[in-house]
Amino acid sequence: MRVTAEHQIHVEQLEVLGRVGVSEAERSQRQRLVINITLWPVRDVRDIKDSIERTLDYSAVCRETKKFIAERSPKLLETLVNDLASHLLRTFHVQKIAVEIRKFILTDANHVSVTVMQTAALD
Repeated sequence: MRVTAEHQIHVEQLEVLGRVGVSEAERSQRQRLVINITLWPVRDVRDIKDSIERTLDYSAVCRETKKFIAERSPKLLETLVNDLASHLLRTFHVQKIAVEIRKFILTDANHVSVTVMQTAALD
């Protein structure tokens, strides 16, 4: 019997500055966004063998996320979160990803967020 051990890597409340919004006024300056990312690496946790080279570099995931957000200015939060999830899924060796982006635009609510989950087509 072969036992597998699925694991996740979770980045909680990564703060970035980005441009997203329907109106030009909203996109005219960067606004605070908070991002939560959960990644399901392809490699079984027991195969990592305490080696940084064999695991997912979550610092690199954070750097790539900040770079990606800085280069975009979409109208919809839905577009931004979907595009970011697709990009990270292509860039890093993961089988599944969940990304939530929080935006602090409404005065009578703590935040608005959109979450997307994508799965890689592994051959």
